[in-house]
Amino acid sequence: MKLMFISDIHGSAYWLDKAIEKVKEEAPDQIVMLGDFMYHGPRNPLPEGYNPAQVAETLNQYKQHIVAVRGNCDAEVDQMLLEFPMMADYTVILHEGRRIYVTHGHGFNIEELPPLLENDIFIQGHTHVPVANKKDGIYVLNPGSIALPKENYPNSYGIIENSSFLVKDFEGGIIKSITFAS
Repeated sequence: MKLMFISDIHGSAYWLDKAIEKVKEEAPDQIVMLGDFMYHGPRNPLPEGYNPAQVAETLNQYKQHIVAVRGNCDAEVDQMLLEFPMMADYTVILHEGRRIYVTHGHGFNIEELPPLLENDIFIQGHTHVPVANKKDGIYVLNPGSIALPKENYPNSYGIIENSSFLVKDFEGGIIKSITFAS
């Protein structure tokens, strides 16, 4: 099963459209949204193509394929526009014999992990910085941000397929990667 991870849209219809092009190209079984859907947040600049209503409309077209969690910039009013649940602080996906703990990262995060088993996967957004590492026996991942990347990283998304996690930019390059132990 192929999973695509998108985080930190922050209301950018422009970058979401680019991500949807990649959804069509990558053809994932599920799209996992890591929060911060529509609002840019008080510490962030307005992203290119800022249009929260359009972001909601575009995402709703893919509602059957989306698993989502709430980010720190998301509110109940955002849920009113979205036709899929996104208010949970975390969710757990079972994938090829291991757990994937999915959260935005403003609660549990790579520095403060929830209780997990060795070789489980923890994935978050929030920092806008891609990560593909192993910490204390747990795979810790972050796809970066599609709209507002930080630390000079390009706009990016993540893919889990064939026992690997890849962070990709929109030009087709691989920014970070890690292969999971069998």
